Amino acid sequence: MKRREFITLLGGAAAAWPLVALAQQAKRLGVLSGAAASSTAGQNILTDFLQGLRKLGWKDGENIQIEVRWSAADPRLIEAYASDLVGLFKPDVLLSATTVNLLALQRATRDIPIVFTEVSDPVAQGFVPNLIRPGGNITGFANPEFSIGGKWVDLLKQMAPSIVQVTFVYNLKTSPQSALYAAAAEAAAPSLGVQVVRAAVDSTEELEATLARLAGVPNAGLVFPIGLYTTLRAKLIVETVARYQLPAIYAAESFMAEGGLMYYFNDLSEPYRLAPYYVDRILKGANPGDLPVQLPKTFRLVINRKTAKALGIDVPLGLLLAADEVIE
Repeated sequence: MKRREFITLLGGAAAAWPLVALAQQAKRLGVLSGAAASSTAGQNILTDFLQGLRKLGWKDGENIQIEVRWSAADPRLIEAYASDLVGLFKPDVLLSATTVNLLALQRATRDIPIVFTEVSDPVAQGFVPNLIRPGGNITGFANPEFSIGGKWVDLLKQMAPSIVQVTFVYNLKTSPQSALYAAAAEAAAPSLGVQVVRAAVDSTEELEATLARLAGVPNAGLVFPIGLYTTLRAKLIVETVARYQLPAIYAAESFMAEGGLMYYFNDLSEPYRLAPYYVDRILKGANPGDLPVQLPKTFRLVINRKTAKALGIDVPLGLLLAADEVIE
């Protein structure tokens, strides 16, 4: 080999060394989202999270590798993606959204740090022993405590005082925590003058049949607690509920885009703006068990006055004044 060719080859190899070293040094972050990849809301909150990471100096493809899986509330995908992220990708930290995703990741690893979002009352569900010092490999940003179930019933009763029965509609496979919201509402029901019942649905056909049956119940109202199964069917649910003239309150704001009557829950974008700070600290050596679980700080009440009018409801002034947004 000629001397010039050797020097050129050596120079090219030397230029590549920093890139190889960078790839070897890059941290790994696995994300298990509960939404579908086609979900605008899901993409928006992921964008909030990634922007937060970039502000802290973490850039995908440079000093961090990020793998995202969209489980879309499919139990089979949830288990497969959890195993895939833990076993094949081998991340330094995991970001998990929703209770069922956290359950799957917890089964897959007890060592890799996990930062969760969209998990209701993680102490009651057994994910952490306490909020201040969770211990183990799990910490994160919680949804409201289950007592909000009573608040949903109270708001619905204020909207439609004639209601005497409120049915919680949910899917247990993808939202097991919904039963705990319903239990909290049952405890509050006597003071609100209503009966709370539960309707667990496992298919679209069962969902439609349940709503048709409830249409025949006098003075009935509906609560749809936070849950991906129902959220992914928001358009169908809102249209069916409207057809049967049933007042309903929802825990996912996407229902309001379809014409839902009421929404009340914490701002789900908030934890995705805060989670980058926990991921950053863990990647820099912090123990997740030493990072306290954060409770939601911002809640939103949204009322659709047009839908209320279609139901023959004159929205009480107190609700209008309390609402963060009124859709006319």
